[in-house]
Amino acid sequence: MSSNVPPASQGAAPVERPSVSARGALWTGRILTALAVLFLLFDGITKVMRVPAVLKASAQLGLSDKLIVAIGVTLLLCTGLYVIPRTAVLGAVFLTGYLGGAVSIQLRVGNPLFSETLFPVYFGVLVWLGLYLRESRLRALVPLRRLI
Repeated sequence: MSSNVPPASQGAAPVERPSVSARGALWTGRILTALAVLFLLFDGITKVMRVPAVLKASAQLGLSDKLIVAIGVTLLLCTGLYVIPRTAVLGAVFLTGYLGGAVSIQLRVGNPLFSETLFPVYFGVLVWLGLYLRESRLRALVPLRRLI
């Protein structure tokens, strides 16, 4: 009996297991991503639901009530793209734009720099770090080397 399937010893590529450090990076990236996504979902949903505390905080930033739902939907769409592995980089780019708008609004109203104004920047770093650690293709595209 002849089979068209080659024996396992001929031409079969060995299965490579990720190194311990690669698995650690993957899980760290997944945890950071999960934390970021939970916060973003909470923020977007409370905007869409028009929670009174969110409306009050938005009014203090000079945003009208009419914009809050659209901002929340935009945030949820960007987060959705970020969660899907095939569109995660696009989602991170869109979230970066969204967070840049948040920095602009904070600057416009004169909020404290390191606590409130730069919080979206810190959060953007968290979004990209989570993606960088869980996406090997992104690490290959942007290799970071030790400085020391």
